Amino acid sequence: IGKDLQRKCLAVLSPSTLPKVFCYLFISAVLTAGVVALSIVLSVRQEKVVSEPSLYAACPKSWIGFGNKCFHFSEDTRNWTFSQTFCASLESNLAQFETVEELNFLKRYKGPSDHWIGLSRESAQDIWKWTDNTEYTLSFGIRGVGECAYLNDNGISSARIYTDRKWICSKPNTYVSSCR
Repeated sequence: IGKDLQRKCLAVLSPSTLPKVFCYLFISAVLTAGVVALSIVLSVRQEKVVSEPSLYAACPKSWIGFGNKCFHFSEDTRNWTFSQTFCASLESNLAQFETVEELNFLKRYKGPSDHWIGLSRESAQDIWKWTDNTEYTLSFGIRGVGECAYLNDNGISSARIYTDRKWICSKPNTYVSSCR
């Protein structure tokens, strides 16, 4: 066994295979250097990505996000006019919605209480308008003969402007936070 091993070692080190050995060593060295260089580049790039602040849209504290809007559900009860003024002080309006999904979210999240929303009209014969003065064009019926709309468990109803209820404010989801 010893002589067989000695013959193999001499065959590897023989002059005809010496250039092959150097070639294999050179290729191994180049590949190793490439792997090390790639590892360094990726780790530096990863550190750079982590260290830069990223921006994300979020709602202000105590507001709830749904879709591209933020909603604030009051705990207090007041009339429709006070409710709209309160929302305006938060740079928002009484809630507006455009889809059945938004309406269902508001109905589900409001709990058992009725909440004012941003629909009103001059009299029972006039058309409903949002607080931004656009006409109400959705197919959700509004019950009652009042001037101001509120959300209840059955959908949308109306009442007189002086009735006290909770309210919902809404605004676009444009509040931006920085995260590291």
